[in-house]
Amino acid sequence: MEPWVWVVVGIVVVVLIVLVLVTGQRRKAIQQKRDESHREKAAEIRRKAEDIELDARENEARATRARADAEQAQVEAARLRQEAEKRAAEAESLRGDVAEHTRKADALDPDVQTGKVHEADVRTRRDARDTRADDVRNDDVRADEARTDDARAAGVRADEARAAEVRRDGAAARDAAPEGSHAGDARTDRENPRSGI
Repeated sequence: MEPWVWVVVGIVVVVLIVLVLVTGQRRKAIQQKRDESHREKAAEIRRKAEDIELDARENEARATRARADAEQAQVEAARLRQEAEKRAAEAESLRGDVAEHTRKADALDPDVQTGKVHEADVRTRRDARDTRADDVRNDDVRADEARTDDARAAGVRADEARAAEVRRDGAAARDAAPEGSHAGDARTDRENPRSGI
């Protein structure tokens, strides 16, 4: 073989070695960039997960407060009911005392007829019973309104907690999807929800 052939073969081999080295370095640089991008994306996903966790904790705290408020309202309603019953009993006792004093006064008074005294006593007792029933009914209405308001507030807080959980699950699903696979489909579905019909 001619010596110039050996020179050409040597040059080709050197060029091939240089190409392999350059390609390997470029591949290594691309891999490092890809790893760095994945690290940043993972850090961002972790930050989102922490935010979602904080939202979930906040919603749980709101739900706990709502339950405590509802229980407090029930306790307050029971206390008001007991107080109303006590006051109604006191009012009835006072009316009874009034009726007794009136009866004694009428018994001593020579100008009062006996039938009118008995009629006034019956009317006084009936008024006391009606007043007590009205007080108990009003307290029951106030207690029911307080329970309804607290239940409505607890429902709103529970809905907020469910919405936060749905958002967290959706974010986790989006983050878990491989890049370019379902992310574009989800974006298309959000932009045009009738596209799948």
